[in-house]
Amino acid sequence: MPHVEAQQRAMAINRLLSVGQLDLLRNSNGLLYRLKDTQSASKMKGSDNQEKLVYQIIEDAGNKGIWSREIRYKSNLPLTEINKILKNLESKKLIKAVKSVAASKKKVYMLYNLQPDRSVTGGAWYSDQDFESEFVEVLNQQCFKFLQSKAEVARDSKQSPMVQRNSSFATSYEVWKYICELGISKVDLSMEDIETILNTLIYDGKVEMTIIVAKEGTVGCVDGQVKLYRGVNSIIQPTGLVKTPCGLCP
Repeated sequence: MPHVEAQQRAMAINRLLSVGQLDLLRNSNGLLYRLKDTQSASKMKGSDNQEKLVYQIIEDAGNKGIWSREIRYKSNLPLTEINKILKNLESKKLIKAVKSVAASKKKVYMLYNLQPDRSVTGGAWYSDQDFESEFVEVLNQQCFKFLQSKAEVARDSKQSPMVQRNSSFATSYEVWKYICELGISKVDLSMEDIETILNTLIYDGKVEMTIIVAKEGTVGCVDGQVKLYRGVNSIIQPTGLVKTPCGLCP
């Protein structure tokens, strides 16, 4: 606003701050002003300054949420007062408490309409804070089965070894699409979820991965690269002794 004098700008900003239309922020370069969301402002109408402060801290935490002790640290309010404010905001359905998989007794607070981050809920692998080991095992088996069938088709093609090898690879998108079409998951799985499963198969020595350069817009392309996976069989099966624990570990 170069056409407005500095004094007029200051008066306008102070007026907007006084009626709660602006947020005053600070960074390394100085003060910043942010226009408040009118919907949030209307929800907080009638709330005192302490309640508005706690709401603002929770809003800034986003969908990862914030612990009550962190709210206490940032607001400098007594914990008893914070607990009272949190209950009040929950009753108004402005915020919600979500249990974190990182700590079973730890609750984080976030805005009521937000979907919790995967780091809080554990993503597709957790249900009510319990790790779904059977579900993960089924996905492991089905992903490996798909890659094995891809390799068998390549071997049956009777083409040159190099062509067979290249044909045995599948993109993470192809594996993801196969799993989705099977309908074995009650939750929506992302391609990232499937890549996590494929990584476990790599660690087990059942799958190998390679990365190729691809054009932007190619299905499954991320940052100009596509991940390819193929099932592999061990040339020599490990003996039982390799899998036997030493017995000394607790």
